[in-house]
Amino acid sequence: MATLSLSEVILAVIIGTLAAIVYSLRVLILLERRVAGMESNIERMTNRVLKEETIIEKAILKKPKKIKRKKSKR
Repeated sequence: MATLSLSEVILAVIIGTLAAIVYSLRVLILLERRVAGMESNIERMTNRVLKEETIIEKAILKKPKKIKRKKSKR
């Protein structure tokens, strides 16, 4: 069997470490994309809720129409 010299072992460790760093960056990018998608969905939902709230507020703030009541004969 061939024995590895010290420089070959160090080189293998460095290459392994770099591969682990690249893989972890790939995972981080995928997670960031997923979080960005969730943020955009949350933003769309809050915009819808805001529109509904303004509609409700406008409906509440409108003065109710006065109902004319007939005078009762007494």
